[in-house]
Amino acid sequence: MWNWLRQIKDSITQKTTGLMRMQFWREAVEDIYRDNPPRQPVATELWRAVKRHNLTKMWFMKIIDEREKNLDDRAYRNIPELETYAENTQSALLYLTLEMLGVRDIHADHAASHIGKAQGIVTCLRATPYHSTRQKVFLPMDICMLHGVSQEDFIRGKQEKNVRDVIYDIASQAHMHLEHVALDDYLYSIRKVDFNIFHPSLQKKRALLPLHLYIRSWKNTY
Repeated sequence: MWNWLRQIKDSITQKTTGLMRMQFWREAVEDIYRDNPPRQPVATELWRAVKRHNLTKMWFMKIIDEREKNLDDRAYRNIPELETYAENTQSALLYLTLEMLGVRDIHADHAASHIGKAQGIVTCLRATPYHSTRQKVFLPMDICMLHGVSQEDFIRGKQEKNVRDVIYDIASQAHMHLEHVALDDYLYSIRKVDFNIFHPSLQKKRALLPLHLYIRSWKNTY
């Protein structure tokens, strides 16, 4: 389902078509939670997952609603708007992943929220060269205006310092979310060693922190 929703925007030429496809999935989710899934392979598998793991309907609806709003094909007004999109898509998917792993814990959800927002911001940056070739730019307008950069600058592939400053500011926001998760993880680790800040385990860099979080979630040790 996730790939279907993600691909809708790039596979349509008219917004009406995208709205119809989103409505199909919205109705499919409603039917799935009525125990009457449509006869469609992806919907059938989704119904089985919902039954097996008791997945929360709200997260599916948030993903669909946010993807639908994103069909407007316009740049984000600011970083908070981009983060809202990331929270309702990437983070929502992580919440569902945690539920499938049997983890229903506020601390795990907190980490998933920040990781999802960071992932959403990075995805926006990574997709910018591709979108630029299609004469589209979705980077937050307030950051672009702050540095005097226009959408045309990205479409033309300019690499001046002010263009790179825009990317730096946006990337820094993603890094801040990961740093927040890292701080939570450090507090968890320091508690494990009875608050001994000189303990050798606290001096190691956590390059694989996101993976560590997933493993810890899977083991249900939050």
